[in-house]
Amino acid sequence: MEEGAVGRRAGGLRGRLRDDPPAVTPELFEEPFVADEYIERLAWRTPGGGSRGGVEVFDPKRLKEEFVNHINELKLLDERIQRRVERLEQQVQREAKEFAKKVQELQKSNQVAFQHFQELDEHVSYVATKVCHLGDLLEGVNTPRQRLVEAHKLMKYFNEFLDGELKSEVFTNPEKIEEAADIIQKLHLIAQELPFDRFSDVKSKIASKYHDLECQLIQEFTSAQRRGQINRMREVAAVLLHFKGYSHCIDVYIKQCQEGAYLRGDIFEDTALLCQHVNKQVGDIFSSPETVMAKLIQNIFENRLQSYIKDQLEDHKKSDAEQYLQSLYELYTRTTNLSSKLMEFNLGTDKQTFLSKLIKSIFASYLENYIEVEIGYLRSRSAMILQRYYDSKNHQKRAIGSGGIQDLKERIRQRTNLPLGPSIDTHGETFLSQDVVVNLLQETKQAFERCHRLSDPSDLPKNAFRIFSLLVEYLCIEHIDYALETGLAGIPSPDAKNANLYFLDVVNQANTIFHLFDKQFNDHLMPLVSSSPKLSECLQKKKDITEQMEVKLDLGIDRTLNCMIGQTKHILAAEQKKMDFKPEDAQNVLIQYTNACAKVCAYVQKQVEKIRVSMDGKNVDSVLMEFGVRFHRLIYEHLQQYSYSYMGGMLAICDVAEYRKCAKEFKIPLVLQLFDTLHSLCNLLVVPPDNLKQVFSGEQLAILDKNILHAFVQLRLDYRLARLGRHFS
Repeated sequence: MEEGAVGRRAGGLRGRLRDDPPAVTPELFEEPFVADEYIERLAWRTPGGGSRGGVEVFDPKRLKEEFVNHINELKLLDERIQRRVERLEQQVQREAKEFAKKVQELQKSNQVAFQHFQELDEHVSYVATKVCHLGDLLEGVNTPRQRLVEAHKLMKYFNEFLDGELKSEVFTNPEKIEEAADIIQKLHLIAQELPFDRFSDVKSKIASKYHDLECQLIQEFTSAQRRGQINRMREVAAVLLHFKGYSHCIDVYIKQCQEGAYLRGDIFEDTALLCQHVNKQVGDIFSSPETVMAKLIQNIFENRLQSYIKDQLEDHKKSDAEQYLQSLYELYTRTTNLSSKLMEFNLGTDKQTFLSKLIKSIFASYLENYIEVEIGYLRSRSAMILQRYYDSKNHQKRAIGSGGIQDLKERIRQRTNLPLGPSIDTHGETFLSQDVVVNLLQETKQAFERCHRLSDPSDLPKNAFRIFSLLVEYLCIEHIDYALETGLAGIPSPDAKNANLYFLDVVNQANTIFHLFDKQFNDHLMPLVSSSPKLSECLQKKKDITEQMEVKLDLGIDRTLNCMIGQTKHILAAEQKKMDFKPEDAQNVLIQYTNACAKVCAYVQKQVEKIRVSMDGKNVDSVLMEFGVRFHRLIYEHLQQYSYSYMGGMLAICDVAEYRKCAKEFKIPLVLQLFDTLHSLCNLLVVPPDNLKQVFSGEQLAILDKNILHAFVQLRLDYRLARLGRHFS
């Protein structure tokens, strides 16, 4: 160890007492043992082992000598410990041999004991066999003896019936009624085997006593039930079990259980509570409680429930179909819910079939013609809802023809877009009502729910399809399709002036209504037909009616757009003057758009906004693009009707710039591109003749046909004077 390290560590221990180094013992090395601290203590206790700067003089030789002596002591200690370990190992080996020898002796003792146990077991088995054999012999002797004793007693009692006087206490003491019942039941069985001609009198006496005791037992059972004596009821029921009147005992129990049980006014809730109460005690009374519970439930269903349901339904069956269907649905639902609650009781092996038969016995007569009542009510209700709406509008619904001439007109109208027949003024009425739609859908939703609950599973898809067909008939055809036909008839011709266009309102409401129709199709019809062949019929019917309405919507939108363009054309014809583009005083003309342009833009912006409000989804862009293309064609053709001076050309450019600003409201790239190109074409009206070829090669005009460019250049007043045609050669 280095001097500085030893000195520093020794200096930290100066406060301790200095004694002679202790003798080396094993206790010095007990845990926790730290070698560094051990050496420090040894160095500190050695004279001359302190630091050089302390009071004592550091003596390395003395310290080394102390370390060598200590090492020798450690070696001696190690040898002593090693010898002790060897002694302990030898001792352990000796004890292990002794223990093994002792275990072998115990095993031998155990084997001897096991052999003795086997011998004892065999002896016990032999004795037990002898005892059982002796018991069988005794039973073989005792059983005939007991039978003889019992037969002797029965003959004694039989003689009393022969003599006509019952003297035995068992028949005269009311407290021994159970014993008397057992005797009379056996005598009754014996009497059945006796010839009638010789023993008719005694047989009648035994039968009379049998009947009397049976009545007394039933009366005793009834009294015990009224007093709530479960133990007595169980005793009497056990005696009656072998009598013919045992079933009557159960009937009495069932009847008394129901007394006072139906006071709340809710027969279904009362029945559930009654069955819960009976189920708790019936096992303590009868030997077959499941039979009693099943009979109780059958009695309730066939009497109380059936009578209650009949009273509820018969009153409405002929007078009020709506109330009848609602009551039938509610009663059937509550009955099936009650059946689910009763499933928790032990009613025998197949309680599901048992309860289903009970429900069927009650509702069979009502369910067999349910769907006809449902369809009849839904048809009359839907017709009434529609008629009430049209009456509120003072509208006489006109007949929409079909077949023959009408079909021919329809095909011509769809192909030519010509209005056949006079236009009908609807005064802005769309003849579509969300209230009507909500009422029809609500009625149909309730019909689907009733259909799901009341229809036989095999008839469910077919019945649901019939309800759906009625919904299509009254909602889609009689209401939406009629409104579309009326809206189409109300669209004025393109040449009409100041026409009011309401068909887009029809489109808007029809889209909203059809979304509701589609939601009910998915939410309420699909679950009923999804796993049956009727699914394809429903999808096809929905597809057909959708396509039929889409055709009429497309036709109406197309004719409405024609009317919008026609109105725009009327504005241009009325407001655009011939001299607008050839001003007489060119010096005083302010560079701004014409009055015709301002009115056209105002009208078009109004129509664009109306289209956005009326359409949804991608239909908005489709209709706006078609309207924008037609609007561009109208302006293009309109501009080609005039001749332009230089200032007139500038006015035309200003007009087109305003039209282009209006086209931005469409938010359709194609429409904006068309007006950008038209704006470039109008530049040809003011470009100096020498720059025409350069303008022709511009980005907007290079892709156009030269005839189009030439046609615009010809509109310039200086075309012939300046011979601009040579610029196309």
